[in-house]
Amino acid sequence: MSHDSRSNLILGICFAAFALLLIFIWIPFDTDTGLIEKVRRQITIGDALAPTVAGIFLLLGGLILILFERNAPDQPEVDPVNLGFMAVVFVLLAASFLVMRYGGPAVVALVNLSRETPLEYRLLRDSAPWKYTGFFFGGTLMIGGLISLVEGRITLRAVLIGIVAVLAMIAVYDLPFDDLLLPPNGDV
Repeated sequence: MSHDSRSNLILGICFAAFALLLIFIWIPFDTDTGLIEKVRRQITIGDALAPTVAGIFLLLGGLILILFERNAPDQPEVDPVNLGFMAVVFVLLAASFLVMRYGGPAVVALVNLSRETPLEYRLLRDSAPWKYTGFFFGGTLMIGGLISLVEGRITLRAVLIGIVAVLAMIAVYDLPFDDLLLPPNGDV
């Protein structure tokens, strides 16, 4: 096995190990509820469901790398261009998460400039349109930014795809559930 083919094996093992750590140790100790909660004959989503699903996808990706990609003949080498690309991806993700976290409070602060009685984001975080602002802007930046990065240029198409994808996530994850807060509103 060459050095290049071992890189995917090592990456797959790292992701699978992290996913197992996430699923069986981190999530159970970090959440107050399980995957699904049943309270007075009403079934609701528990705090652990979304991160557990994400952990399962990480585990599947790691296992795919371990089982199928480790012996692929065209393994990329780790070079400064690849590392630079990954650095830009991490900066883009960090900026998107910052916009997601602080976007809602920033919009409320802007609105407060023209109000006599200021609004408080913490009280608005579960009411439309306030609960969608950070998620919308941060998610659009993340998806549109990643598409633009891969294409090598910022396009209206990439931004529109980001907007449609975020609106679809809001429709799937927020609209059907009365007691679910989109990230990061549960932490604000």
